[in-house]
Amino acid sequence: MYPELLDRLSDANTTDSAAAAELLPSSAPASASRAVDPTPHDGEIHVLPVQGNLYMLAGDGGNIAVQVGDQGPLVVNSGAGAIPEKIVAAVRKLSDKPIQFIVNTGFQPDYTGGNAKLRSAGSDPSLFGSFFSGQFADAGASATIIGHQNVQVHLMALKAPEDGWPSDTFLQGRRRKFHNGEAIEIFHLPNAVTDADSIVHFRRSDVVATGDIFSTVSYPRIDIKNSGSIQGEIEALNFLLDRTVYKHDEEDGTLIVPGHGRLCDEWELAEYRDMLVIIRDRVADLIRQGSTLDRVQAARVTADYDERFGATSGSWTTAMFVEAVYSSLKNPPSRAGAK
Repeated sequence: MYPELLDRLSDANTTDSAAAAELLPSSAPASASRAVDPTPHDGEIHVLPVQGNLYMLAGDGGNIAVQVGDQGPLVVNSGAGAIPEKIVAAVRKLSDKPIQFIVNTGFQPDYTGGNAKLRSAGSDPSLFGSFFSGQFADAGASATIIGHQNVQVHLMALKAPEDGWPSDTFLQGRRRKFHNGEAIEIFHLPNAVTDADSIVHFRRSDVVATGDIFSTVSYPRIDIKNSGSIQGEIEALNFLLDRTVYKHDEEDGTLIVPGHGRLCDEWELAEYRDMLVIIRDRVADLIRQGSTLDRVQAARVTADYDERFGATSGSWTTAMFVEAVYSSLKNPPSRAGAK
């Protein structure tokens, strides 16, 4: 899978101990940017079959999962809203039925920016003739947006368009549905990235959509101001690992649609979790020694992972991630519920 690995191993085998010491995190060279994001940025939506009746759409912000079947499509997240009409067109190629449900795994703009457009392009037949149809003239005339109550609270606070807010919210730790021939579980995982994030597990297809809790191209965007924490993030990844089953040698089996990056399986998820545990323990040890944030930053606790996940510019840098880890260990958030 990685041809360059053999060259690296060969170099390592011929390096003496003094030179090998230079590979320690405290002396490793700074990474200019993270690994190349495999997501196409060509203004088009790219469709990848996953397994079962699940597809992954990439090209407009965060990844989108689409479930199709005898009922209307269920879409997990809606992209950043830059090219929503192309998302709708891509879904229509997968199903001749209008989008019925949109599930938001969080309130981040990369996943909710297309809510209003996708909602207006869909419909929810399950509401026709229901109690709600007698209360709202347009009940069922558009797709239903599902999300944890905190997603709605944050979108309201951000003054996002009202027609892009979840109208079907939940407070409990699990929301479940049976749609398009399979059971679907939505789990709220508080204090990971924020207080509003969930994962979506399609049980028959054996696919999990993770939103911002997992990315193959960046460190987790832990939002301290909104109750995110490194410990909550690790707990969320452990919860995900408890729901994955590999087919052989920790590969294949359950497939994972990350918030950003490529489709993957349990191996990459476990690797990501292990990385965060190592970084957490390094920072915690420095805190026990009385280190300030500046000293922790200077220690380069992420250096051996920066080539793959780090960034020195953009909206989420390595320094910002380390600060979030430090702050959440120094002042852990209270267990989040609905606001």
